[in-house]
Amino acid sequence: MRRDLVLARTLLVVVSLLVVAGASAQQPTGTSPAPATPPSAPPAAAPGTAPAIEPKAIEVLKASSSRLAAARTMSFTAVVSYENPSRLGPPLVYTTRSDVTLQRPNKLRVISPGDGPASEFYYDGKTVVAFAPAENLAAVADAPPTIDAMLEAGYHYAAMYFPFTDVMVGDPFTDIAKGLELAFYIGQSHVVGGTTTDMVAYANHGVFVQIWIGVKDKLPRMARAVYARDPAQMRHLVEFSNWRLDGAVPAGAFASSKAAKAKRIPFARPDANLPPDATPPAEAAPAKTK
Repeated sequence: MRRDLVLARTLLVVVSLLVVAGASAQQPTGTSPAPATPPSAPPAAAPGTAPAIEPKAIEVLKASSSRLAAARTMSFTAVVSYENPSRLGPPLVYTTRSDVTLQRPNKLRVISPGDGPASEFYYDGKTVVAFAPAENLAAVADAPPTIDAMLEAGYHYAAMYFPFTDVMVGDPFTDIAKGLELAFYIGQSHVVGGTTTDMVAYANHGVFVQIWIGVKDKLPRMARAVYARDPAQMRHLVEFSNWRLDGAVPAGAFASSKAAKAKRIPFARPDANLPPDATPPAEAAPAKTK
């Protein structure tokens, strides 16, 4: 594989896994690349019973979605942990951290210092820039005029995906509701996120999600996802912290002077032009096209 394709892969696959945060399992949550498990049909209900969609669970999910959708600016930290099989069989856990700043309807910044290769992502409403600071390489492309449209286009054209996409889209609950098979309220936790949270579980599009949402502020604190068709039942986790809604965003937050001066490389899918003996990574479904 040519060096530019390897570096493009580093830049573009923020995480090839999903783990949602706070909302629908966009095969993405819910990113350091890791192969994803393709979605499948949701787990079947026990014989003689119907999948339950409990009003209390829907109430909690809708309240969180409304809080997130109403914010004109948003920042948070997402720590993503995902399992991959080791050569010995038992899974190993890999972790990434991303500091996210968003301004609706058309600005986004994601800084991921590691583990793994550091990466920076900028979207200013007109262009997207994926920057690898260590290599001083940047991929730049025109982009649609909204965050939702940009995230969808980025997935389709460059396999670019953030496992916390669900908390950034304009209407998280709409994405959850599409294909919703079950949703039930578990109870409260006084441990996760340093506050009291409501625990909800739901399943759609072949992924089972458990999410912890703050009782008072309605903000996601943690989300855990497992794919129905993953025979190893690998677990994917997103932990949220440092929430700040409707705060002031510094001028120039959605651009980088270093990225502007970096050597340009093209956007490309990480599975493009692989060597004949290579196997492309499995894909997770995009945020808006389940």
